[in-house]
Amino acid sequence: MAQVTDDDDTRHASVAQPDGGPGAARSRWHRIAAFPLRCYLTAQRGARALVRAVHSRWRRSLQLRVVTTTLLISALVTAVLGFFLVQQVLTGLLDAKREAALNDHKTGLDTAVSIMQEGDQSTDQDGRAKEITTELSNHSGTTGLYEVVILPTVGGLRGYATVEESSVPQRLRDEVRPSPELGEQYVTYTQIVDDDYRAPGLVVGARLSNTYELYYLFPLDHEQQMLDLVQNTVFFVGTVLILLLAVIAYIVTRQVVNPVRAAAGSAERLAAGDLSERMKVRGEDDLARLALSFNDMAGNLQEKIRELEELSQVQRQFASDVSHELRTPLTTIRMAGDLLYEDRDELEPHMGRSVELLQSQLERFEELLADLLEISRHDAGAATLSMERVDVRDAVMKAVGDAEQIAEKSGIKVVMRLPAEPCTAEFDARRINRILRNLIVNAIEHSEGKDVIVTAAGDRDAVAVGVRDFGVGLKEGEEHLCFDRFWRADPARARTTGGTGLGLAIAKEDAQLHGGWLQAWGMPGKGSQFRLSLPRREGQELRGSPLPLAPPEMATGRVRGFSATMGEGAPGAGSADTVGERAEAGAPEEVS
Repeated sequence: MAQVTDDDDTRHASVAQPDGGPGAARSRWHRIAAFPLRCYLTAQRGARALVRAVHSRWRRSLQLRVVTTTLLISALVTAVLGFFLVQQVLTGLLDAKREAALNDHKTGLDTAVSIMQEGDQSTDQDGRAKEITTELSNHSGTTGLYEVVILPTVGGLRGYATVEESSVPQRLRDEVRPSPELGEQYVTYTQIVDDDYRAPGLVVGARLSNTYELYYLFPLDHEQQMLDLVQNTVFFVGTVLILLLAVIAYIVTRQVVNPVRAAAGSAERLAAGDLSERMKVRGEDDLARLALSFNDMAGNLQEKIRELEELSQVQRQFASDVSHELRTPLTTIRMAGDLLYEDRDELEPHMGRSVELLQSQLERFEELLADLLEISRHDAGAATLSMERVDVRDAVMKAVGDAEQIAEKSGIKVVMRLPAEPCTAEFDARRINRILRNLIVNAIEHSEGKDVIVTAAGDRDAVAVGVRDFGVGLKEGEEHLCFDRFWRADPARARTTGGTGLGLAIAKEDAQLHGGWLQAWGMPGKGSQFRLSLPRREGQELRGSPLPLAPPEMATGRVRGFSATMGEGAPGAGSADTVGERAEAGAPEEVS
């Protein structure tokens, strides 16, 4: 035990030793130095997230936009009106103060002149100036207290003041001194300064005599207090008014937005398939009329959809019943046709040809009935799958073998490009073989005598088969229409292989039943390509295809596609095409 402990201590010591070395110190310093950067980046991400959240909320909420706009406009209007109100009050106060100050100064000026005229001014100028200052400072004007300053115009004389002489601005003295008339008043604003006092003030000055100037300084404390009171009142009232307007806007918009939100929710549920959805009707206003109109629309829509469903059910039932009912007379006609066909060599040539035509049309009629029954099962939701794990290469070779006679008759070679390794998936072999056989036969019919290429590939999640021809191709928009029932690219074109016009429609339904895609690409004069994509496992969601929808040589051209599971449009095809290069590697096998 002691030896184990010693070894452990030695090991811990050897491990801990580097922590105190230069490398560990540098690492700690790097972490410490990087801490502000991490904080900055975290704050930046948080700010961006907040901005995104506010922007999203702003775009989605009509009520928020209305209330915020009301707040901003109210604040702007209140600020402008408050500014003009305060300016008007300030102008009124200053004008009244100015008028009272001029009157008080005029009264003091008359008093000072009378005092100076009572004595011998030539012998006692300083004494008279001091007496005038004392006398005037003891008086109180109608606007409150004021300060008195008497300053000499010429040198050699003293000035007297109840505050510091610097309270009289020099610019005012420069106006008063050269005044040609005694008693002419001049007014300006100043800062009244005393030992422990400093306040804004109004100063009025005039020449008292040829040797002195008389100035009255009126503090503006009272006016400043009144102005502060007005400003505070305007600010408080404006703030309360803005908040009240915001509350009013919130209440008013809530009365409008809530019914609109309810209507939007009802419309969403109605669009989702809940045809029994109705809005609550309150009152008799415009919103109530909206609710009534919505409910009438929903009721009419529900009724029309019910009628269409009933009509569709009748049509499906009619097609199924007709198909079943036609089987009995068709069987009888088929038996008679077979007897005639077997004895066609004993008939006259024109009668034998008629029997052959009868036989071929009976076969096509049987195929049409079989397709009608199959499509009616899909419409009724009664189609089922018999899933098994199958190598898609075997399905391709079987479909090509079934179409071999048609290809030989048309002088067309079918080239198979199959992966070297097994490519298995879970699907209904019968239905997938029918899809592939239909695609190959269609390609042979529209190949204009050129080869048809069948390519198979697989990846981890999906398998795909592409059938490529180099015939007339598809025009714009026809890649969607080609899966419609009884659709033809050229209505005047005869069917050379005796198709029923339901093959691609059934193939699309079979692909959807497997959770797969059946898509088409084509360009006029460049041929077309149909791609079948299936998930490897039953019930697995198909997210991509191992084959590109457009042929590799046309990758830079215009690509159009249709997805049997996603419906019409490029998104399904585009997302599949992005993974098209994931085709399973291996030397392709070509079989003619």
